[in-house]
Amino acid sequence: MAQSILSHTLANGLVLVAEVMDWLESAALTLLVPGGSAMDPAERGGLSVFTCEMALRGAGARDSRAFVTALDNLGVERAEGVAEPHTSFSGATLASNLHSALALYADAVRRPRLPESEFEPVRQVMLQELMAIEDDPAHKVMVELRRRHYPHPWGQPTHGTVEGLTAIASRDVARHVQRAYRPNGAILGVAGRIDWPALKDQVESLFGDWPAVEVPPLSAGAHVAKREHLAHDTNQTQIGIAYDSVPYSHPLYFQAWGAVGALSGGMSSRLFTEVREKRGLCYSVYAAYHTLRDRGSVLCYAGTSAERAQETLNVVLAELERLALGIEAHEIDRLKARIKSALVMQQESSASRSSAVARDWYYLGRVRPLEEIVSIVDALSCESINAYLDDNPPRDFTIVTLGPQPLEVPLGVS
Repeated sequence: MAQSILSHTLANGLVLVAEVMDWLESAALTLLVPGGSAMDPAERGGLSVFTCEMALRGAGARDSRAFVTALDNLGVERAEGVAEPHTSFSGATLASNLHSALALYADAVRRPRLPESEFEPVRQVMLQELMAIEDDPAHKVMVELRRRHYPHPWGQPTHGTVEGLTAIASRDVARHVQRAYRPNGAILGVAGRIDWPALKDQVESLFGDWPAVEVPPLSAGAHVAKREHLAHDTNQTQIGIAYDSVPYSHPLYFQAWGAVGALSGGMSSRLFTEVREKRGLCYSVYAAYHTLRDRGSVLCYAGTSAERAQETLNVVLAELERLALGIEAHEIDRLKARIKSALVMQQESSASRSSAVARDWYYLGRVRPLEEIVSIVDALSCESINAYLDDNPPRDFTIVTLGPQPLEVPLGVS
């Protein structure tokens, strides 16, 4: 199947990027607006998530119920979320309904009603979600790990704080919409059975007169403590470990990603085999890649009993340091098979592709064709990954633990 990637930049800065997948009956959109949790004022933590929720509580000529009903009537499978750099609105539907769905999302980001009557219900939903995180130690330790590993404001918790959510007023949401919901820096990714000329004309019609807003770029502040224990009265201990890596845009990203794939990629991976299967130390262990535009990280997690927490920390750190010695041929073969399977499945989903093309444009300023990714994956080798690890071994760890007792970092661990 040939891949057709097309792009168009409006005069106000909004980028439309699309992938034509004419063998599908569906179409999907992902709209990224440049207002994520990194823009939240320190005293209004959670403002971006609050605003995202409010944007869907009525927009344009429709009140909250009418807006949601309109999406449901089009059969839109929707998702929305907030990351550090942006807020995303996504919807997938039959290709024949794409234009109508796109008009609704244009209302949501350009003409949200922000009704006063919805503020308290939204606040209560946000507070309940925050409490759910507090009641989920595994989630909480990873939130705290990111907060300590990244410099402010890039590590700010997306869901904010009780104090921040309580302080948010209607004027704060309105101001955030004015600053963050803007065309310059926005990316609209579309994929599926689409008519490119008609889509481009509609996007010009819906967004062409959206005025640009200049906002000063965010600057990175200082790190907080890189080693911390959070006391929690429980029989379990949660362990979070992070270390620096390269961002998605880096020429060696796939080598770095491949190394993490050997560390944590299925039941044959090193962490699962060495920590969980052989020693029975924990009920859950993994490592995941996380990237911002200019920096990347590997985030590791292990959940275990308080009695075996120190041993678990020691073994996980030992596996991270052993990774610097390199990976083996059987690991690269398994990694390539997993990546190619994921690419094939992604190619069967317009929703996955709309998200991927928007993400690529944000990080790269272009879309990597699938053929290019396959070529990069095919070229991966133990030698190239091990050369990367020689120059970039896991080190300088940020470590956060949550449980009844603090743990000791083994001597010699950086």
